Amino acid sequence: MTDAGDGVPSVVVVGAAARDITDGDPRGWRLGGGVSYSALTTARLGLSTAALVGVDAEATGAWELDLLRSAGVDVRLVPLEHGPVFVNIEQPGGRVQECRDRSDPVPIDAIPPEWVAAPGWILAPVAAELPAAWADVPHGDALVAVGWQGLLRELVPGATVRHLRPRPDPIIGRADLVGLSRDDVDRDVVVEALYELLRPGASLVVTQGDRGGLVARSADGRLGFRHYPAVPSGTSVDPTGAGDVFLAALAAARIEPRLVGGRLDQGFDLLLAAAAASLVLEDHGLLGVADRASVSARISESRRAGAVHPA
Repeated sequence: MTDAGDGVPSVVVVGAAARDITDGDPRGWRLGGGVSYSALTTARLGLSTAALVGVDAEATGAWELDLLRSAGVDVRLVPLEHGPVFVNIEQPGGRVQECRDRSDPVPIDAIPPEWVAAPGWILAPVAAELPAAWADVPHGDALVAVGWQGLLRELVPGATVRHLRPRPDPIIGRADLVGLSRDDVDRDVVVEALYELLRPGASLVVTQGDRGGLVARSADGRLGFRHYPAVPSGTSVDPTGAGDVFLAALAAARIEPRLVGGRLDQGFDLLLAAAAASLVLEDHGLLGVADRASVSARISESRRAGAVHPA
């Protein structure tokens, strides 16, 4: 697949790269964050991808950035004095995060002018690093996907990350597609209340791990729901980035419907996203982000086994 013409990428991804502390890497951390997972996903699915990536001094030379470049991503780095740093602790009841450092804002004037005409955008904050003015950067006809998780965290260095109550936000109000995990909000927050913060006609995707998830969307003034099943993984090595990959693959199918043969109304965009997310679990960090052929093979394998079907 090609770019949108005249050097304009098909999708622009924006956010700060997070450093996730781990004993499993000689550096003591792995590079992640929604911007990294999303850009690698859309590029490996065949979309021409550009990424504006905020990085602190340690992250600037990360080999994961070269992984993005080798996949064809046009990577532009924005130096940050402070970038997001997390410790992820997996517990039986779910993941607990500790904040080691917050993120400086990624300024809107860092965006290359030639990218502004892109038909697709993924705004992927991980630590509220995208100021509200980013809502006005994509042109009016562009499809904008937003990972909500990064706007729903209370970050205090040295403390456990806590949920923030969802509230009106210009970035969420601009989005055509918003994704979050059910674990990103407190249990008393209902989907209907979340959707009220979106514009009418936008899609809200709430992922629930191996239970699949649901999509909420309003039409004719009524809110409708669609459940989708998870695609089983062969093994679960590292759950980091699964939600980002899911949202990026879903956005990719909606930006470029040819990825799923134009069968969006049959739920093949959700099937593509679930298959991509199932694969990222099978390796550490960005190494789990699969290419288009692997995602297609996972879809075929799962359908033959009768494990999944279009939603």
